[in-house]
Amino acid sequence: MLTDYHVHLRPDEGGTPPERYFTDANVERYRDAASAAGIAELGISEHIHRFAQALEIWRHPFWVEQAVDDLDAYCDFLAGAGLGIGIEADYVAGAEERIEAVLAARPFDYVIGAVHFVGDAAVDQDRWDVWEAEGHDPDRVWERYFSQLAAAATSGLFDVLAHPDLVKVWGPGRPGPDRDPRAYWEPAVEAIAAAGVAVEVSTAGLRKPAGEIYPAAGFAALCVEAGVPFTLSSDAHVPAEVGYAYPEAIELMAGLGIDRIATFSGRERALEPLG
Repeated sequence: MLTDYHVHLRPDEGGTPPERYFTDANVERYRDAASAAGIAELGISEHIHRFAQALEIWRHPFWVEQAVDDLDAYCDFLAGAGLGIGIEADYVAGAEERIEAVLAARPFDYVIGAVHFVGDAAVDQDRWDVWEAEGHDPDRVWERYFSQLAAAATSGLFDVLAHPDLVKVWGPGRPGPDRDPRAYWEPAVEAIAAAGVAVEVSTAGLRKPAGEIYPAAGFAALCVEAGVPFTLSSDAHVPAEVGYAYPEAIELMAGLGIDRIATFSGRERALEPLG
């Protein structure tokens, strides 16, 4: 079984209205790409900040700029298209009840949690760069990021944690911490295991300056030891990225002894053989 649940029907940049991308023709392009990659289950998980209802959760300036689409229309479209109904929802500390209210009101098959922001600063955007906010101190940035990831797991809001070491996204452009990274990974993995949430193996990191899969092999090995389940995704934003570099991801997972992946329906998880 191969899956790709972390898929976007449109690019992230502006000028991508839903009526251009939430169409039967575009869905078929993604289905064709998934079929070519041997993917049995395809799901869509657009960023929550693209939807007006996200402003019920948080009113960060970036969200205010982006939150224009209707979340219910999106869910209806995916249901009609026969695709897995997902969402990539940011964890916002202090907004847990508001996040739950927005999520619980929709028929999601799965909810992918992500940490893109630490406070008001962004891990993967230059406009609100957390590195500048933290004085370009990698130990401080990593400490804050992985503390937020642990809190996201503990919140119980999410079925999967996306690109769990996204903090490395800039690769050599943002140096790693002086400390052994396990000092940051281990508390996060402990929280993830206790919460029973799955961790995403994402090939998107291979398309970023990081140049490696999310999560790092050492992080994934700690998850395996803790009994954490895994999903497999590409974080595609165009059809050509569906199933991107899956042979490399499968090789990594097999080398760590991961032989099953999580599947979802109606927010219920099952485990299927990987392959």
